[in-house]
Amino acid sequence: MQKTVTVPFMLLGILFNVCLIAANLLETKVIQIGNITATAGLIVFPISYIINDCIAEVWGFKKARLIIWSGFAMNFMVVAFGQLAVTLPAAPFWEGEEGFNFVFGLAPRIAMASLIAFLAGSFLNAYVMSKMKIASNGRNFSARAILSTVVGESADSLLFFPIAFAGLIPAKELWIMIGTQAILKTLYEIIILPVTIQVVKYIKKVDGNDVYDKEINYNILKVKDI
Repeated sequence: MQKTVTVPFMLLGILFNVCLIAANLLETKVIQIGNITATAGLIVFPISYIINDCIAEVWGFKKARLIIWSGFAMNFMVVAFGQLAVTLPAAPFWEGEEGFNFVFGLAPRIAMASLIAFLAGSFLNAYVMSKMKIASNGRNFSARAILSTVVGESADSLLFFPIAFAGLIPAKELWIMIGTQAILKTLYEIIILPVTIQVVKYIKKVDGNDVYDKEINYNILKVKDI
């Protein structure tokens, strides 16, 4: 098992972290398009699951575990800096304090919801990908990517919305958003799947990795084991 990281892995890891941080900030806005109500994080959040699929497929569960934890470490660093900025006194002439404080004042709750929900969803996603790859002997990547996303996104939505928005959004709307987000995020993955397949093929070719997670420890806390 390779104990180092490569340039493609590093670049995907950076993109994963950026998408997660951006999604957590965008989640503070609720949008409505027609009859569909969702959060603006839908724009970017599914990309993190696609990256999760790529990492789990090419480098295995251990590397996916490392990236998931690193993403949350970076996310909370941003939240901490945001909270520091909120506590600092605003200049008398600045008129944007109310909007700024709304976004970053809500961010800790969003971050906590995201921590619990995304850890559960991401690790379930990576676990399903890992186990199905072994069971299928590496075949049927499309089916594995879609099924793992359904499992991960469903768990994520079921946890995130009640923790993040209970008391702020009516219960009926919460259930609608949970279902809508899970479906839309899965559709997002299905639509972009042809691109994901080509990216995975390319990375396997240039990076030389195609890991099968045989006899590994799936303990999510064993971050140093890469």
